Amino acid sequence: MHDHQHSHHLHPNQHSNHDHQNHDHHSHHHFHDIREGNKKGLLIALIITAGIMVLEFFGGLVTNSLALLSDAGHMLSDTSSLILSLFAMWFAAKPVSSHKTYGFYRFEILAALFNGITLFVIAGFIVKEAYERFYNPPEVASGTMILIAMIGLFANLLSAWFMMKKGDVKGNVNLRSAYLHVLGDALGSVGAIIAGLLMLLFSWYIADPIISVIVAILILKSAWGVIQQTIHILMEGTPNSVDLHAVRETLQTLDGVINVHDLHVWTITSGMDSLSCHLLIKDNYVEQEILQKAIVEIEKQFNIKHCTIQIEKSDLKHSDFEV
Repeated sequence: MHDHQHSHHLHPNQHSNHDHQNHDHHSHHHFHDIREGNKKGLLIALIITAGIMVLEFFGGLVTNSLALLSDAGHMLSDTSSLILSLFAMWFAAKPVSSHKTYGFYRFEILAALFNGITLFVIAGFIVKEAYERFYNPPEVASGTMILIAMIGLFANLLSAWFMMKKGDVKGNVNLRSAYLHVLGDALGSVGAIIAGLLMLLFSWYIADPIISVIVAILILKSAWGVIQQTIHILMEGTPNSVDLHAVRETLQTLDGVINVHDLHVWTITSGMDSLSCHLLIKDNYVEQEILQKAIVEIEKQFNIKHCTIQIEKSDLKHSDFEV
């Protein structure tokens, strides 16, 4: 009789476990579909950007336009940032090892941080160059310069469009950092077109350095956003999309839960969050039932699939953790 009951209890568990695996499999697929899209978007943008960089470099030499040459330099940094982002995605896909139990997903965050820092360096170079040109603005073959800058602008917008269409520009900080590089480039091209027109129509050669500074400031603004976000992730900060108080409330209102402590939510890489906590429950409640409810609620309300929940009863003692 006891055995019969035991085996009867085992089946629903097995069934729910199977469902859980199926569900995991589905969400896992969704995560990887987004990542594949990100990779495609980056690759297309890389091909376009590298082509335009070569065009602007030779165009700069032919027209004697420092604006185009510096934009080609900006493109060079873009190309390297796109390569870095792609490499990070490839690297992040490496399997989990006993030394790296979270795999290499965090490498993407490091790549984004590096991209943010390089944007700062580029903006610094633009400002320095502009400062020197304020006093002695050189003459530029502005007609050809405008034409090349327009091709550059079109190519940049095309790259940005492919990244938005194929990838998750808002959600993935690595893709976002590369996307901002491309947008910064588009601004550079717009600046070069405006400066070219002013030089062509009014011979205002000082327009070139003025516009470069405006572009540099816009680049700095986007770079700072990326750097802040990556540092927040590396400091194990709570994801911006998750309200920790709401998470605590949700867990505390579960039937049988006395309190929630040692609650942490953090980001492994963009689109992949983790949660860990301890739940103190009433002694007459079944641990597995509360655990099941907690897992379901956390995924349903906050889209966190990786939960580690320790269930405790009144007789369990553990030392206090500092954080």
